[in-house]
Amino acid sequence: MFGWLRKAPQDVFGTPRSGQWPRVRREHLAVQPRCQACGRGKELEVHHIQPLHVGGQELDPANLITLCGDPCHLVHGHLMSWTKTNATVVQDCQTYQAKLENA
Repeated sequence: MFGWLRKAPQDVFGTPRSGQWPRVRREHLAVQPRCQACGRGKELEVHHIQPLHVGGQELDPANLITLCGDPCHLVHGHLMSWTKTNATVVQDCQTYQAKLENA
């Protein structure tokens, strides 16, 4: 869905991408191959918990979470607006996953 975010190096919202991003993304998906909210394994995005434009570390595995491109990336990662960030995305995904399991 957002394949343009996977390529490097390029300018993303004013922040240059590292040439290491494709490798880090690939390694992250090998460790976390499913959406952390809904469990889907297709059309995945590697989301930065703390965005790069506010000081988040692009290549830090602790700053990454896997979300499906539709709808979890927008819903959980950006609180329904691409201009927003969600500092509690990890906890929100865990809560949502628990609700799905108990439904």
